[in-house]
Amino acid sequence: MKLRQKVIFLAITPLILALCAIAFAVRHQSVLLAEQQRATIQQAYLSSKEAELKHYVALASHSISHLYESGRDDEATRQEAMRILSSLSYGDDGYFFLYDMQGNTLMHPRQPELVGQNLFGLRDEYGQLTIQNLLQRARAGGGLERYMWVKPSTHKPVAKLGYVIAMPKWGWMMGTGIYLDDVDQALAKIDVQQSGNIHNTMLWIAGIAIAAAVAVASSGLALNISELRVADAKLKVLAQRVVESQEEERARLSRDLHDGISQWLVSIKLQIEAGIIRLTSGQQPAAQAVFEHAADQLSNVMAEVRRISHNLRPAILDDIGLAAALHHLGQEYTQSSGTPVHFEASGCTDALPDVANTVLFRLAQEALTNIERHAGASRIDITLAGEAHGVSLRIRDDGHGFDAESIALHPQRGIGLRNMMERMDAIGGRFAIQSSTDGTVVTAYAANNSPML
Repeated sequence: MKLRQKVIFLAITPLILALCAIAFAVRHQSVLLAEQQRATIQQAYLSSKEAELKHYVALASHSISHLYESGRDDEATRQEAMRILSSLSYGDDGYFFLYDMQGNTLMHPRQPELVGQNLFGLRDEYGQLTIQNLLQRARAGGGLERYMWVKPSTHKPVAKLGYVIAMPKWGWMMGTGIYLDDVDQALAKIDVQQSGNIHNTMLWIAGIAIAAAVAVASSGLALNISELRVADAKLKVLAQRVVESQEEERARLSRDLHDGISQWLVSIKLQIEAGIIRLTSGQQPAAQAVFEHAADQLSNVMAEVRRISHNLRPAILDDIGLAAALHHLGQEYTQSSGTPVHFEASGCTDALPDVANTVLFRLAQEALTNIERHAGASRIDITLAGEAHGVSLRIRDDGHGFDAESIALHPQRGIGLRNMMERMDAIGGRFAIQSSTDGTVVTAYAANNSPML
């Protein structure tokens, strides 16, 4: 294989692998986000409808309270109460029904043929005892019950969310319900939108991968290598371009994921619309609950945007914290290199901002990498100490040391040290390194009020 072919191969391969990894991560996160959004929207819909049902039943109870609380139990009084309840309706399929405690149908405005029938043993298509479950719920003090029932407007059985209460003075069970097929339709529409967004994101990533591969290949073919020194210089330029392309792709990925938050915003929009409807219809408590839920979701969206856009925090810190993460890092290093790492933590180390935790963790990673490559150490000590206003990290090894000042100033060496310094400068922390033939000590300090990047 010719030199320029090797250059092309070495440039394109990491780029394609990085893009494939990014594509996999984007798709995985998008699917998780879509599932979370679907569950959130479904819960919001059901919560909204539950509030509606409770409100409707309360209104119906109030409309006949003057009869029910009058102390009369004659047929005329009951018939008048049935007449009032049968005249109440909401929407195309909203009505109230009455059963006695033996399962006999007393009133059913949309299915009058059921009046007089005993439906105590009625089962739905899944074998559930519909009326018995409703009666049991009413006897227990009333509440919500989900079951299958024929929708009057379509004459097809669909899922229904009912709310029933007992009227013990008359031996009645009164209730109403809302059909849930519109919820299923809304969720299906959201699923289609989410699938489309994920598909479009994958197409964008594939297009960028192809364009980047073509650009890198064209640049490689255009190189004119005449000697080894020139070839090395050109290879470094190409490698830098690959790094820049990867960084640009990460930035574009952050924007794509930010745009993906619009899926959550659909949920918030629907909740706000539902809240406006309740507000205009005089249902202030229900509207307030909807708006508070939407506000909570907005907070979650902002937190998710910040997390994805920054993309700087190692996952292990989220799981076990800085002290435990450093201890785990030392154990991994001991297992991989054979050099023992002794870790010690003292004081409170949990008050740092997330970005400061991340910087200290990255600094420890970089220090251990440098020790493994250059120090020849037989022992490493990591100390994490919580102080009054911050946290200090100290990493010491007994290696042969180096000239820290000259290495830091060398244009082609000391990249790791410069990375450490730049990371600490970014959060307003302090960084120092001391090295001699007895070993090297790296110290870093981050304040509890370190600025966010």
